[in-house]
Amino acid sequence: ILLLRRVKRSTSFASAHVFPGGHIDAADGPLPPLQGDARLHEDSAAYRVGAIRECFEESGILLARRRSREEEPSTLLRLNDQERDSGRRAVHDKKIGFQDWVRSHGGVLDTEGLHPFTRWLTPANIPKRFSTQMYVYFLPLAHAGIPQMLHVPTSDGGVEHTEAEFSPAREWLARAQADKVILFPPQFFLLSLVADFLGTSAADGAEGLSTEMLQAQREALLRFVRTGDPPWGEKCISPLPLKKEGKALIMRLNEPGPELEGTDRRGDGERVIWGRFKGKDGTSGLRVGWRKDVMPAKPNTTRSNEPFGTGTTDMGDTGQDLERVLRGRKENL
Repeated sequence: ILLLRRVKRSTSFASAHVFPGGHIDAADGPLPPLQGDARLHEDSAAYRVGAIRECFEESGILLARRRSREEEPSTLLRLNDQERDSGRRAVHDKKIGFQDWVRSHGGVLDTEGLHPFTRWLTPANIPKRFSTQMYVYFLPLAHAGIPQMLHVPTSDGGVEHTEAEFSPAREWLARAQADKVILFPPQFFLLSLVADFLGTSAADGAEGLSTEMLQAQREALLRFVRTGDPPWGEKCISPLPLKKEGKALIMRLNEPGPELEGTDRRGDGERVIWGRFKGKDGTSGLRVGWRKDVMPAKPNTTRSNEPFGTGTTDMGDTGQDLERVLRGRKENL
């Protein structure tokens, strides 16, 4: 799993490890109006183009294929280092449109390779809020007669990130639990889900698995992503405080946010996430558990009857720290 480390001077998520991504540009494609249109929170071509563009700008990895797949059906567009670096700078500085630049090299964005894997909305008590579409993307494996491309991520030179690294999901989780890296709830939660399918640890991860075994793992994860009620690709999560346990805040994940109240969008009603939120110092003690083990479900109910924002006024310093940590994201509603 690829994570990037944000710069220490960042006004949001300083020094945290995050997935590649960022804000949507107008050139990525049209979006519905920002206010009052639930379609803003649905997967669309603009989100997919923006995700691929941001991944390229931030890590140098280009998720694009040749317009004709006949010669190399399972590989991404091949560019030399000079082409990749100069294009990365030109796109970031808006000297050329991203899709125009890809087309000039005979490529097309691999938007079909992005698999939606939850949407997250900032908790309702935070003044500056955003909507983020998450995706799973699998880099091509070795194919008969075609060697696997080596994808080496690099930082953006310290503009927004200082490190870029691939490690197994369980390795990232272990580092976070040992306070060696900072993860925030969306990253920790999704890594916890993925870890059950992709490898186990750095010691016995993907390096020792055959192409067939790796493909089987990927297919199992995709089956999981497409299951559930609603499927994980359609879940929309706006975390809300459920209760405190010592110094930790337990957050429920079942509500989609006030913008989607009255629609059929839902989050995950089965799981919760624990954590201590330490203002600018990030988080610690994150873990994922079952909601039934924390607070038994009310009989004969399928969705929470608690109003949006319930619990945010009596969380004390923990709730205030959560608000400070989450401010300043770029994907504004």
